[in-house]
Amino acid sequence: MNISITLQSLFPGLVFLFLLYLYSKNQLSTKKPTIHGLKSYPIIGHLPHIIRNSHRILDWTTEILLKSPTHTMGFSTIGSSGIFTANPANVEHMLKLNSINYPKGEKSISMMEDFLGHGIFNSDGEVWKWQRKTASFEFNNKSMRNFVIETVHSEISNRLLPILNQAAEEGVKVDLQDLVERFTFNNICRVITGEDPACLTEEGFSGATSVKDFIAAFSDAQNFSAARMLVPFEHMWRIKKFLNIGTEKHLKKALSIVHGYTMNIIRSHKLKTMELDGRQDMLSRFMSNKDHNEVELRDVVTNFILAGRETTSAALTWALWQISTRPDVVRKIIDEIKFVRTLNRSTSETFNFDGLRDMNYLHAAITESMRLHPAVALEKVSCKEDDVMPDGTFVGKGWFVMYSAYAMGRLEDIWGKDCMEFKPERWLNENGVFKPDSPFRYPVFHAGPRMCLGKEMAYIQMKTVVAFVLERFQIRVLGEGIPEHLLSFTLKMKGGLPVQLSKREN
Repeated sequence: MNISITLQSLFPGLVFLFLLYLYSKNQLSTKKPTIHGLKSYPIIGHLPHIIRNSHRILDWTTEILLKSPTHTMGFSTIGSSGIFTANPANVEHMLKLNSINYPKGEKSISMMEDFLGHGIFNSDGEVWKWQRKTASFEFNNKSMRNFVIETVHSEISNRLLPILNQAAEEGVKVDLQDLVERFTFNNICRVITGEDPACLTEEGFSGATSVKDFIAAFSDAQNFSAARMLVPFEHMWRIKKFLNIGTEKHLKKALSIVHGYTMNIIRSHKLKTMELDGRQDMLSRFMSNKDHNEVELRDVVTNFILAGRETTSAALTWALWQISTRPDVVRKIIDEIKFVRTLNRSTSETFNFDGLRDMNYLHAAITESMRLHPAVALEKVSCKEDDVMPDGTFVGKGWFVMYSAYAMGRLEDIWGKDCMEFKPERWLNENGVFKPDSPFRYPVFHAGPRMCLGKEMAYIQMKTVVAFVLERFQIRVLGEGIPEHLLSFTLKMKGGLPVQLSKREN
């Protein structure tokens, strides 16, 4: 008898028994989440609402959060309770004032452990502190900033621009999302490992030792892992993993490719001393910090590739789309680039750090795009002990807590009546200088102790790419309306960003 068929035939019974166990366990809790505008059903809680809106979780939860008096909502299903919030005071409470009570938590870590292991974005306590300290030293190093600028300029001049020039000359469409994903992958690999995957070249992307399979597998691993967090029954993935069926079977296959690729990098790294302009790459820094096994180093590499490639490429894709749909914004950016070049007496086609820093309007335009389309739309933590949020919402021990940067970017309470309008000027003072807002009102780069270390690196890449592209090309987006999004770890565009380019006069 086929074992896999036998296991699949037992699946419904196993699910029933497991859900019965979770229900009996859930009944021990006397506290239930506070709900705004949602009917809760006996035993199954809000499960019917979740299933009905599973294809639009982000927009659905945003609609409820915007209507909620406190911009907070509760959820309960069989075996799971928690809250979603878009309240800035609540976000500050959980990320800063009482952050010790809101770690990642065992449930969240276990969901992502197969993919991210115990890397910096999937760990708590001493493991997280060690990685944070080591990475912080690198990201705050001036040589790191200079290396990032040099790497970005080289990648744009030698690889990205030739591709765009050819597309403009031949009049063919290109997928900007695909190009910026490969661009950011090259950059983060060179920064983290010292390796150049060269995936913007035909040889690097499609050759015998190409990274094409790795990139595809990495995206699959990300999507399948994120799916664990979005299913109505939070332990359903464990059953599917045990039976090796469905998305868990596909995840296992993707992870074998991802882990094999990163392990090869690490083993190759151990055979030689990698130095870049006198500065060791980040993987070498982790290796020299203390003794680590290959699995721990693999987790380090995987986590930083996720952060450096996925978040920056997602934010950059949305920014290129958002800006290109507004000719008035494009004109202001081009005028600013001309002014900065004159101010800095720049004869080079590249931009140095001072030149990028002086591009206040471009900085504002990218920041405004991320307000409406944050790379990380939802962030999840766990409640360690019973607590009460500043808005009066009770949070029970073991509950999940999610804050929605996507919903917060659409709150009239924070941004005013024109909150749905793309308006870079809202980020500039009367002198046209960029003015940041509180990270608890604008948690696009997280906030508190886990504030994103790569924020400056991300802005360097995004500002440089947008400036280079807009200065040389006119972008015509193929398709109308706002592109559909795909919710995973990051907020990507469904179907990519197909455009046609034409060279800009003068």
